[in-house]
Amino acid sequence: MPTILITGANRGIGHALTKAYLAEGWQVLAACRQPETIDLDGVEAFALDLADISSVEKLKHEIGDRPIDVLWNNAGVYLDKNKALGNFPWSDWERSFEINTIAPIRLAHALRDNVAASKRKVMAFTTSRLGSIELSTGGAYAYRSSKAALNMAVKGLSIELAPLAVSCVLLHPGWVRTDMGGEGGDIDVETSATSMKAVVDGASPVTQDAYNGHFFNYDGTEIPW
Repeated sequence: MPTILITGANRGIGHALTKAYLAEGWQVLAACRQPETIDLDGVEAFALDLADISSVEKLKHEIGDRPIDVLWNNAGVYLDKNKALGNFPWSDWERSFEINTIAPIRLAHALRDNVAASKRKVMAFTTSRLGSIELSTGGAYAYRSSKAALNMAVKGLSIELAPLAVSCVLLHPGWVRTDMGGEGGDIDVETSATSMKAVVDGASPVTQDAYNGHFFNYDGTEIPW
């Protein structure tokens, strides 16, 4: 039975990913700040505050040396949505980098040996096409820059972990009808989650060159940086 760890697993895309993997018989380690809110049977729920280093260390201790086939860094924030530059606290920019950029890499570093010890050896990161410099249309300074920084950090991580046969995959979930995406989104969470899962399902040590360090749309097409 393969194992996946998903952050932000109690709502939105994370919750839909958790359901999708459970339906296929995976062992799901579901992490979020309030694990008691995860309303799905069959998951192992863990408390995780990505902004708290001690919380990451505690999670690592609880998991121990268990192999993790897929580590899915899904949790994120969009604190300057629909806010012009200067109309949101500068501290929100710092918070955006803490949660969207630093935290996923910190967790990946903490669990790198767990992923390397598995059969699938995949690290997936939910990012955004808003982090693409080439496709940028301006605005959303904090969110865009934090996701662009995540993309660059994961690219670096993909090079570092390549000798371990680990694939680091970046995924844009689409414009999804969630609390973050809003009601005007193009697709629902189930479509986003199952489509991204189909992309990640293709990643393995055998297909590493086609996935490691690549940036995919939820439909499997590649997104320019």
